[in-house]
Amino acid sequence: MSAFFFYTLFYILISGCIIYPPTEFVSAGLTIKDIFSNWLGSENEFFTQYHIRRSVVTLFVHSMLPFGYTFGLILFGHLDVTKVLLGHANLWLIFITSTVLIPLYTSCKILIWSMNNWNKHPIAQNIAVYCNRTNNNSNRVSWTTVASDINIEYRRIDKIIINTNSVTCIIATDNWIIKVLPYKVMVAHQSDAILIVNKSDTHEMSPMTRGEVQFINIEVKSTRIGAQPFDIRLNALNFTNLQEKVSRPITILQNITFHKTLLDKFIDSFKEQVQENPYYEYAEEVSQCIGCMQALSNVKLHKLCSNDIGNGNPADCMECYCRPMWCIDCMAKWFASRQDETAPETWLSSKCTCPGCRAQFCILDVCLLQPI
Repeated sequence: MSAFFFYTLFYILISGCIIYPPTEFVSAGLTIKDIFSNWLGSENEFFTQYHIRRSVVTLFVHSMLPFGYTFGLILFGHLDVTKVLLGHANLWLIFITSTVLIPLYTSCKILIWSMNNWNKHPIAQNIAVYCNRTNNNSNRVSWTTVASDINIEYRRIDKIIINTNSVTCIIATDNWIIKVLPYKVMVAHQSDAILIVNKSDTHEMSPMTRGEVQFINIEVKSTRIGAQPFDIRLNALNFTNLQEKVSRPITILQNITFHKTLLDKFIDSFKEQVQENPYYEYAEEVSQCIGCMQALSNVKLHKLCSNDIGNGNPADCMECYCRPMWCIDCMAKWFASRQDETAPETWLSSKCTCPGCRAQFCILDVCLLQPI
C-alpha cells in the first residue's frame, strides 16, 4: 500500500510538471515543445504550422498520461490484470478501459483535423474567420493565406512577446494580437479588435517590504463575424509595452486602477510610507513645486530616522535646512531617479540626497506639511 501511494504521488507530480512545466523543467528543456522540436520545425519560420503541430503533440501526450499511470501500476505489480479482467462490474476495469479509449479517441480526432491540410483544426478555423471572400462572394480563400501573413509578421523583429506563464504567451505584431495556449491559438486582427481592461487584482509577495505584483485582465473582442473573444491576463507593468504595439485604443473601465509602470508603483508606495511619517508644522506660505510647477509644495525633509547627527559616517542621514520646495509626487520621482534601476525591490529602503543642498535622507525623513 505504501509503494502504491508513493507511486501515485510521484506520477501526479510528474504529470503536473508535464502539463504545467515549472521553471526548472523549462530551463532544462524538459517540455513537450523541446522534446519534439525536430518534428515541430521552426516557430520563427512557420509560426502557424508550428503551433498546429505543437497543439496536436501536446494533446496526445496529455491524453496518454492516464494510460501511462495504468501501465506503471501493472509494470510495478500494483495491479493484477488477470483479476481485473475476470471481475465483474470492477471499477479498475472501467478505469483501464477509459485510459485506453482516451488516447484512441484523441488519435481519431487528430486524424480528422489533419484532413484537407488541417482545415478542421481549431487553430485553422480561428484563422479562417479572417479570410476575405473572393469576387464572386461565394468562396473564401484558404486559411493558409491568412496564416502566411501571420507567419511573415511573426518573423519581424519588432513584435513583442509577453510570457504570462510557462504554457501561455501573448504576441502582438503590426496587425495581429495572438494568444498561444496549450491546445489552440486565439487570434484577433487589430483593425477589428476591441480591447477593454475589465479587471485588476493585486497580490502581496512580501509584506515586510511592501512587495506586490499586480495583474490586469484585458478582454479582446473582434467585430468580425465568427471570431471568438478571449482574455489576456498579464502583469500590469507589461501594459505599456502592449499598448505601444497595439494600434487600437485600450479602454480602461472607470473602476479599474493599476500601476502602468514601475515608477507609478513606486510613487504610490512612497506616498503610502510618507503618510505614516509625522507631519511637519510649517507656518509660512508655500509656493509652487519647482519640479512640476503645478502642485503646491507639500513636503519637507526633516531628519527623523535613528542615525545620530555628526558621527562622521557619510552613509548616515543628515538634517536638511531647505525650505519646502517640492510636492510629494516630484520628490518620489527624484528619489526613484537616484536609485539602482536593476534592484527596484531596494528602493524604499535606500537613501537619496536633497535636490537642493545634497543632504542625505531616507524615506523616514520625508514629512508632509501641516499648516499652523
